[in-house]
Amino acid sequence: MIKITFPDGSVREYPKGTTSMQIAESISSRLAQDVVAAGVNGDTWDLTRPINDDASVKLYKWDDEEGKHAFWHSSAHLMAEALQELYPGIKFGIGPAIENGFYYDVDPGEDVAVKDSDFPKIEAKMAELVARTEAIVRQDISKGEALKLFGDRGENYKTELIGELEDGTITTYTQGSFTDLCRGPHLPDTSYIKALKLMSVAGAYWRGDEKRRQLTRIYGITFPKKKMLDEYLTLLEEAKKRDHRKIGKELELFTFSQNVGQGLPLWLPKGTQLRLKLEEFLKRIQRKYGYQQVMTPHIGNKLLYVTSGHYAKYGKDSFQPIHTPEEGEEFLLKPMNCPHHCEIYKAFPRSYKDLPLRLAEFGTVYRYEQSGELHGLTRVRGFTQDDAHIFCSPDQVKEEFKKVMEIINIIFKALDFKDYEAQISLRDPDNKDKYIGTEENWSKAESAIIEVCQESGIKARVELGEAAFYGPKLDFMVKDALGRRWQLGTIQVDYNLPDRFELEYVGADNKKHRPVMIHRAPFGSIERFVALLTEHTAGKFPIWLTPDQVVVLPVSEKFNDYAYQVAKQLNEQEIRVLVDDRNEKVGRKIRDNELKKIPYLLIVGEKEAENNEVSVRKQGGGDVGSMKITTFAGILNDESEKQMNQWQKQ
Repeated sequence: MIKITFPDGSVREYPKGTTSMQIAESISSRLAQDVVAAGVNGDTWDLTRPINDDASVKLYKWDDEEGKHAFWHSSAHLMAEALQELYPGIKFGIGPAIENGFYYDVDPGEDVAVKDSDFPKIEAKMAELVARTEAIVRQDISKGEALKLFGDRGENYKTELIGELEDGTITTYTQGSFTDLCRGPHLPDTSYIKALKLMSVAGAYWRGDEKRRQLTRIYGITFPKKKMLDEYLTLLEEAKKRDHRKIGKELELFTFSQNVGQGLPLWLPKGTQLRLKLEEFLKRIQRKYGYQQVMTPHIGNKLLYVTSGHYAKYGKDSFQPIHTPEEGEEFLLKPMNCPHHCEIYKAFPRSYKDLPLRLAEFGTVYRYEQSGELHGLTRVRGFTQDDAHIFCSPDQVKEEFKKVMEIINIIFKALDFKDYEAQISLRDPDNKDKYIGTEENWSKAESAIIEVCQESGIKARVELGEAAFYGPKLDFMVKDALGRRWQLGTIQVDYNLPDRFELEYVGADNKKHRPVMIHRAPFGSIERFVALLTEHTAGKFPIWLTPDQVVVLPVSEKFNDYAYQVAKQLNEQEIRVLVDDRNEKVGRKIRDNELKKIPYLLIVGEKEAENNEVSVRKQGGGDVGSMKITTFAGILNDESEKQMNQWQKQ
């Protein structure tokens, strides 16, 4: 018998070799119908895999992230099996589950192309395979057997992957006539998949290398109920309407130019106004929390980033070095602000009385992202981080960490992000070569984050392998109005960069000590945050943030002069206003400007001009009534200030 420990701490005994499915069945038949995978000692397993030793077991349903991963991983295999039947000789690369669905990279051959017009026949074949209720069977296989199995089939992409694996760690999964190299986990059989849809097709270089062959990447998504697919497709349609690229163009926020370069956004006046308001908002908060603003250059000597470790980690993703007339001298467009802030810290001798030192900067950084990965403002080559670095003593780490969490909470409340969760991102214990620093420093940093979360009562999921290369972090995952997850605020504890830059302070004992460095960026990047906020609000920004707060609509041309007088008075009250003096009927002007999502529309005609008033119409709220210009200005500014400064009441 073996002992199985459940998440609530209860323990049951089962015969050795019992599967997770059998455990679920022993609890209730309903549970057995709902589970799709299991966590065994922290690893996700197939429900049909035997458990031979005492273990902690957690049963995953569709609603669990691990459950979706197994479901969509199996769906990728289902699509591959269909492709194998429809396209003889097709070769397979990799087919992982992703955040929403799955994809598979395939090589259909020199003269064969898989197009989106082929989706209906592929979907029909997938449905046929589902109806067969094919069991998905896991098998351990030696490296030699794997090389022969896939080599005999001409699967050169698979044999390349196998060549990098260690003997004794290789498994395959088989369903019907399809066998794939795979670690799993998977569903017990294909019948779990009740609704499916192929979404798009794109090109993808093998292993992300532009010098390698370009494969065909096919994206799809599946669900355990047709209703879920219908709801998902409805959300996709809504997402298209909210696409920040579409709204950004309509609201004249930003643009791109091939002459300037891919992935380098040009902020238009209205977009610039919006981002400056965001910066002003965060600066107000930071002043209250004792931050000092700094500014650093857009480039730095290559040796700076060699010292920090960024060149070794980001060199391939950075723009190529800039060679100066000085022999051997090289500069880089900066990929990160932190090395520059370390040098600011080093500019003067520091005492324990100077700590914590909080340095903040809206610093623009540059990464050479591949052109195929660029996407509006969410993936660019030049972006501005709301960066800050806190240099503190070890005994100040927890308190400073908590204060950063307070700042992130303020931002979420002010911008109406109500649904979010925390994620503790730690090192991958099986691949520590990816990271810099000593075991002792990593242990201290990871313990600090875990303890702060426990002391603050924050429930945070732990993700191994998601840490920054120099330290663990706490990430905040926000759900937008469409239920999509975005990684937003991040806080990182770093004992390593202070070591690499030999940062010091003199302690109360008159001896030299090494400070701890906390990295934080509540917005992340301004570009990505504006994209998220645009889609979350569908372009209806809060009154304090929106680029155009008011539009004045004269009912005819003879009231244009009065409309501009109104605009002048509102401008003097620091209200952002424009005048629509087109020779159009006022009804048309109202419709057009409501589409522009301007919060207040002020209609002016003979009566308003005589009484020095405006007729107020609120976006989505209809007519408010007529009032004096000064009265309206006071109402708008009070509303704006209340929204922007509500956090100060906490």
